[in-house]
Amino acid sequence: MDIDTAATGTRSPLLTPAAIAGTELPNRIVMAPMTRLRADTRGVPQPVMADYYAQRAGAGLIVSEGIAPSVRGQLFLNEPGLFTEEQIAGWRRVTDAVHAADGRIFAQIMHAGRNGHPANRLDGGTPEAPSAVATTRPLHTLGGKVDPVTPRAMTTADIRTTIDDHADAARAALRAGFDGVEIHSANGYLAHQFLADNTNVRTDAYGGGPADRARFAIELTEAVADAVGADRVGLRVAPGNPENELVEADPAPVYRALLAAVDPLGLAYLHVTDDPGYPALDDLRPRWSGTLIGNTGEHEETTRESAERLIREDRADLVSFGRPFISNPDLPARIADGVPWAPIREKNFHYTSGPRGYVDYPAAPRKAVAG
Repeated sequence: MDIDTAATGTRSPLLTPAAIAGTELPNRIVMAPMTRLRADTRGVPQPVMADYYAQRAGAGLIVSEGIAPSVRGQLFLNEPGLFTEEQIAGWRRVTDAVHAADGRIFAQIMHAGRNGHPANRLDGGTPEAPSAVATTRPLHTLGGKVDPVTPRAMTTADIRTTIDDHADAARAALRAGFDGVEIHSANGYLAHQFLADNTNVRTDAYGGGPADRARFAIELTEAVADAVGADRVGLRVAPGNPENELVEADPAPVYRALLAAVDPLGLAYLHVTDDPGYPALDDLRPRWSGTLIGNTGEHEETTRESAERLIREDRADLVSFGRPFISNPDLPARIADGVPWAPIREKNFHYTSGPRGYVDYPAAPRKAVAG
């Protein structure tokens, strides 16, 4: 077990500098994207969100919560978007606050796919997905839980429109002051639904064998990279992750095909969530020539020790932390000082509006540095 830096004279590998997209990072600690639902019902980021992200600007990189690229991609009404000028202006307040605190932030672009619901869309429309396969679990709306609806299977024209929406959202993100964007192709959302077995039963060029199942994610990544520059684009994947009822019996061939196509683009990074059933970090690390962010938080609690091990074993270049950043806005400073991490309290306030359970976790007093 590692002891704090001051006591041993050694430096945690998490605290060594790194670089992404030509931007120097002071450490290898990434704040993972986490849904918090503090936008208003038009998807406009609220001022408290600027406080929240600025508090956590000590991370080497912040990846924002999932942001809807369009009305068609909305998951919740109070999920932030990047498809109106008002939303862009709201995000500019957030990015300005992060940069004023010497931080760096990427926008995660997230399309709900079959996880959407008419009650959670500004236009009241039916959600779209690779295939007309509904989830079985109730969905949350501002009016309470509702039964899911069967999504409409996307046509090739829908696919083209959705790809264009992502490219437009990426351009909007840069106008809003983000340093780059992350494409969400994980955790059961649209791009992941194309990759998975049970949510993609298509028989055209976007379904079937590994290369065809990967085609949507490949074309999406290419379009976003073309829109804003590959060095400003990250891609997140979670092979084998069953979140949102996805099934991937044999992820390896699909994700190998995906990486073979997008690795030559020169993306800012690949963000990989590991899984016990398919050790994605071990399989995909040798197939990726660029920066890799590792995440293990979906199946085990990420600790300082487990994160340092990923770096020391060269399974990742940086490590993303999710839940620890909720209650430890100063997580990198706590790691540097060897200060215990604060536990999460009041979990019922994770997804509510307002500051409670959001910006009211204090930073720990800093240890004095001997001169």
